[in-house]
Amino acid sequence: MNNANKKKILIVEDDEHIAEGLRLNFNLEGYEVSIAYEGIEALQKWKEWQPDLIVLDIMLPGISGLSVLQNIRLEDDQIPILILSAKNSKDDKIKGLSYGVDDYLSKPFNLEELLLRVKRLLKRVSWNNGNDNSNSAEKIYAFGSNKVNFQTYTAQCRQGEINLTEQEIKLLKLFILNRGTPLSRKRLMEIGWGYAKGTISRTVDNFIVRLRKYFEDNPRKPVFFKSKRSVGYIFDHD
Repeated sequence: MNNANKKKILIVEDDEHIAEGLRLNFNLEGYEVSIAYEGIEALQKWKEWQPDLIVLDIMLPGISGLSVLQNIRLEDDQIPILILSAKNSKDDKIKGLSYGVDDYLSKPFNLEELLLRVKRLLKRVSWNNGNDNSNSAEKIYAFGSNKVNFQTYTAQCRQGEINLTEQEIKLLKLFILNRGTPLSRKRLMEIGWGYAKGTISRTVDNFIVRLRKYFEDNPRKPVFFKSKRSVGYIFDHD
């Protein structure tokens, strides 16, 4: 098979023996493979290499596999992602599915089953290519007198129509997906920016100032993007 036509699989796995075993078997199936051994590296390779599918472990150094999953889903809800993890409780699986994973396989796993699941996911995404039946109305989110268009990266707000940056859109999606749930600065940094735990930055606060300026009638008395003392921020509306 010509390399240009090979499907690309990104393996995110910190166990080198498992990662290399998967690489070998995926190569034998005709796939092109790259490996990331921790979460931040996974996000970099996803951005730069643009794989067709991701096989993702949950327990990773740096940021967790679930944070990697959430970060990717803020930008791309189409790429198939399969979690391959020793964390196999019902709660783990429900959490993965709620964050947008396409399939979940527990370790230890049957290799033939994994290969069949990967093949099925890749076939499904190939069927969907060129057949985007999504309703553009689903890309618009309204709160108060504001409307955010996630397709055009624009918003209607008290300042009129404005253009939003990619990072502003990601942060808005993250808040909307967690509406009514307090999010710590660390959590926002980890999911929204892909920073490892323990990273200290005022970046989140600066972005909140911008969102309040856009969407709050009185940025000094926010209604939608509220601070939670000793926690972080919470987004909510009627």
